[in-house]
Amino acid sequence: MQKSILIIGACGQIGTELTMALREKYGNQSVIASDIREGSTVLMQSGPFELMDATDYNAIEDVVMHYEIEEVYLMAAMLSATGEKFPMRAWNLNMNSLFNVLNLAKEKKVDKIFWPSSIAVFGPNTPREHTPQQTLMDPTTVYGISKQSGERWCAYYHAKYGVDVRSVRYPGLISWKTLPGGGTTDYAVEIYHSALEEKRYTCFLEKSTKLPMMFMDDAIRATITIMDADPKTIKVRSSYNLNAMSFGPEEIADSIKAHIPEFEMTYQPDFRQQIADSWPSSIDDSQANADWGWVPEFDLDTTTKVMLENLNKA
Repeated sequence: MQKSILIIGACGQIGTELTMALREKYGNQSVIASDIREGSTVLMQSGPFELMDATDYNAIEDVVMHYEIEEVYLMAAMLSATGEKFPMRAWNLNMNSLFNVLNLAKEKKVDKIFWPSSIAVFGPNTPREHTPQQTLMDPTTVYGISKQSGERWCAYYHAKYGVDVRSVRYPGLISWKTLPGGGTTDYAVEIYHSALEEKRYTCFLEKSTKLPMMFMDDAIRATITIMDADPKTIKVRSSYNLNAMSFGPEEIADSIKAHIPEFEMTYQPDFRQQIADSWPSSIDDSQANADWGWVPEFDLDTTTKVMLENLNKA
């Protein structure tokens, strides 16, 4: 089935892999990548690309009309750790980009939107274990505040204007294909690089800090699956909880030692520890399973094996 798809923020950690997956599924010319900067050679050469600022409504509208876009995946965002350094820039990017695509859908210029939320919407008073779909949300970061606000706007635009917007709350994401983008869970990517290159890693979180995590292949599959689902099955128009595994730095270190016995981990917690302490340690995603069939495929040991094998080849 042919579609015309626009990915905004295509050069980021998720956007790069999502672009390639959608191009494989729908054809290179059907998926228009865009970002404020150019991306990898593979991404740039595999299909159409537009330089674009996600906060510029007119620029997005021009691309949408030129390519007759049906679906928009808005992946542009400033993540948690970086957002704390530049709070107003983070708020401006994260919120104005969302309003731009919601308003395009409101005006019937696009049919469907994907917008990612995050476990950062939760806070210190949220239940930490098996965090439910509906619960208290009191985020303590600019990133989390923007994502919580975005969830409410998505639900509002769906209820008020019938906008078909779909969302998942990503946990921490692990990938060997792209480098981290300034998130608090990025240690779970950096650690594999350091294990192979230096046989040691200094973690910026305490060893027992358990957080929800996911291998990137699962995240991409979840994103495409929810967008392909019958709209009647999408019961949550704010954002769905999404889960695969939960672990702390000590557990991922042990998983790596099974392959690299000489690997050593030390701990020097920094400002990111406070952010991590405000997030859940595990997530209940049973509603995503019930509504659109979400089931993860990767656990920690499988993730470690795939990460080390592929980084070794790189």
